[in-house]
Amino acid sequence: MLKFILLLLGLILLFLLLAKVIVEYVPRKVHWIISLLLFVAAIFLGYKIYRGVVGNIEFNNEKVKRYAKVIDRLKVIRDAELAYKKGKGDYTNDFNKLISFIENDSFPVISEREMVKMVVERGVEVAKEYKKVDTVGWTMVAREFKNVDYKNMMHVPGTDANFELATGYVEKGPTSIKTPVFEARVDKALVLEGLNHNMIKQEKAVLGVDEVRGEYISVGNLEDVKDSGNWPPLYDTAQEADK
Repeated sequence: MLKFILLLLGLILLFLLLAKVIVEYVPRKVHWIISLLLFVAAIFLGYKIYRGVVGNIEFNNEKVKRYAKVIDRLKVIRDAELAYKKGKGDYTNDFNKLISFIENDSFPVISEREMVKMVVERGVEVAKEYKKVDTVGWTMVAREFKNVDYKNMMHVPGTDANFELATGYVEKGPTSIKTPVFEARVDKALVLEGLNHNMIKQEKAVLGVDEVRGEYISVGNLEDVKDSGNWPPLYDTAQEADK
């Protein structure tokens, strides 16, 4: 928007300069011809500026709609990966394994109780509190994905493509413990296909805190232990508002 405002100011200054040149140096008998040409040019440039502003607004509105659908699907992938790690101790880069896990596996139902036992320390009997953890049953993973379209989580909404899904390990801490990580992502250009090419190029370069940062829409990270996405809170608050 700032770019178009600066362009408009520049054009106004240009027309003022041309008007001054016409008055001072151009014969009066051809003023009407030049005025007509400038009038046509002003209409044309005004239309181009208007379409530029409107086009930018339309692009952003469509972008938000498409991104919201993609991000909702990425959240399902994240939840499936976290559930899989909870049950298997690792992530997977196979969508079929995620779906099979949700449909066929179960989680233990844990019961924790505060207990007290007497121990002798330095010849004195003292009470020590501890937690006793018991498995009291099992619950199907599918219960956590009730009313969730997990069977289609690999598909990028509005396209014929699938998300890229990768897993790996990063070393953390002084002992370099290997910690599992995952990342699911899709190129913005694929999601925005059919929209203004130049605006897509600009969108892939944004790094602002209120924007989806970088070339991809992604969740997780192969270089760091985190399961968050690269989108701003807007897409989380919008989802909550729809509930």
